[in-house]
Amino acid sequence: MTTLINGGEAIYRVLRTNGIDTVFGLLGGSMLELYDAMYNGGEIAYVGARDERAAGHMADAWARMTGKPGVVLGAQAGPGVVNIVTAVAEAHLAYSPMVVIAGAITRADQCKDTFQEVDQVALFAPICKRSIMVTDPSRLAPMLEDAIRLANTGRRGPVVLHVPRDLFAAELPAIDPIPVQVARPGPAAPSDISAIADLLARAQRPVIFAGGGFKWGAGRDALTALAETLEVPVVASTGHADVMRHRHPWFAGQAGPRGNRVASRLTKEADVMVVLGARLGFNSTFHSNDYVGTDTRIAHVDIEGSAVGRYFPAEIAAQGDARLTAEALTDAVNKPDCEAWRDTFRANLESLWAERAEEAAIATLPMHPRRALAELREALPEDAIVTLDTGNTCLQAADRLAHYAPMSLITPLDFGLVGFGLAAAIGAKAAAPDRPVLAIMGDGAVGYTMIEIQTAISHKLPITIVVLDNEAWGAEKAYQQEFYGGRLLGAEIQSPRFDKFAELCGGQGIWVDGPGGLGPALQQAIASDQTTVIQTKIDPGALMTLRKDLFKAAEKEDED
Repeated sequence: MTTLINGGEAIYRVLRTNGIDTVFGLLGGSMLELYDAMYNGGEIAYVGARDERAAGHMADAWARMTGKPGVVLGAQAGPGVVNIVTAVAEAHLAYSPMVVIAGAITRADQCKDTFQEVDQVALFAPICKRSIMVTDPSRLAPMLEDAIRLANTGRRGPVVLHVPRDLFAAELPAIDPIPVQVARPGPAAPSDISAIADLLARAQRPVIFAGGGFKWGAGRDALTALAETLEVPVVASTGHADVMRHRHPWFAGQAGPRGNRVASRLTKEADVMVVLGARLGFNSTFHSNDYVGTDTRIAHVDIEGSAVGRYFPAEIAAQGDARLTAEALTDAVNKPDCEAWRDTFRANLESLWAERAEEAAIATLPMHPRRALAELREALPEDAIVTLDTGNTCLQAADRLAHYAPMSLITPLDFGLVGFGLAAAIGAKAAAPDRPVLAIMGDGAVGYTMIEIQTAISHKLPITIVVLDNEAWGAEKAYQQEFYGGRLLGAEIQSPRFDKFAELCGGQGIWVDGPGGLGPALQQAIASDQTTVIQTKIDPGALMTLRKDLFKAAEKEDED
């Protein structure tokens, strides 16, 4: 006699077989059979968020930490699923593997303007690797397996699988899934490795531009070995300042418009730049020769062939895995004769560290954000994970923190959305429960997802949220001040005491009055093993402008 199971049980078995031990979502009526299967099976933890968008950010961060697809349950057809759109768009531009199991109305009710009906498949199609509806119970498990495979193959990304309500309850023969096999690319071709090694051997001003490919490929040791073999400086692409250990003598930190002056000078003045596991995309270069020299000879290797040479001409264009390519290069290269370049780099780097040390002594009140970041940098444990948001304060934080262990920095990357950091911290903690997790956010950003403080507490996922409160939408305020004659509209905001809100939720709140208090507060929060909000006022005038090119017309009009 054939044993029958329902669609919810089939999905549970596929997830469990593929090592998905945690999923994120918000309970809805569209897939209660799956929830029941998880309850009965007991091998998949469920983190119930208070908003589907936040659940998506949690899954995104979990995926980055584990290397497995983060799974989101869009458990309510229509509005619940639509709420995940922002998180899917974010994961799409961050190349994070995510599988959204999206509830849909029953097959019999489709195309009838049914309650909560929306064209979900079309809605997600432009912002993911695939958006597809399951139409037959027998295809449910195979299509979920295919979604897992696709999300984690090549350049990773989100896949949205829409499942009609009736398929979760439909009966089908019991399945015994086997793990999905994902093909992994090798290094760049031997001829390309040889050509890159030859280019490096003759370089006078070489630099390695390293991106997120080293994080997905667990390639930090390979990158470090390559840098030490060549004795050549390494810069990181935006959002990946953890590709090498903080203060490694050959690591310059993050380059480009969101980076530091030393790393950006290296990419501008290099005669040879070897780009590994990075796109040289907008966030890292503004697609401008202000950050990549016009005469720089580029060797470009990426897992996605279409990214190679797309924004800057590549003399050597190759497709391959960053870690494996770095290992092959280490075996093939000879140290270039460029001692003057090395000496200049060392001197510039020491100057940068001295400058950062001076920032730690800024004694203004309200606290300067760079003083706040310096205190956090010194107090961060070496195994800490930091999540950042988008905004003026986090712009200044991007290259001012210390990342020691692999996979220590999670940011929104190219989508640049506000409200990412708190939810991402919860997902990171679910993936790495033994590591302290810190979200650094502006006061505006916390308001997006502050209710998820309750999620962290209720699921016993203690995180620390540092709120650097400048009473403003800082990026926009900076532009209004610089280009619009200081005419402020909508830029200044008033926020509640988030530290008190954390206490109302059952967590810990710490208010810091000024310089000298953030470091001890962070140590207290981590030692307490409680979800903690640390809030402090920072100087509302200490703002940065980034995209000056966008507002030249407004500036000229104001001058006229």
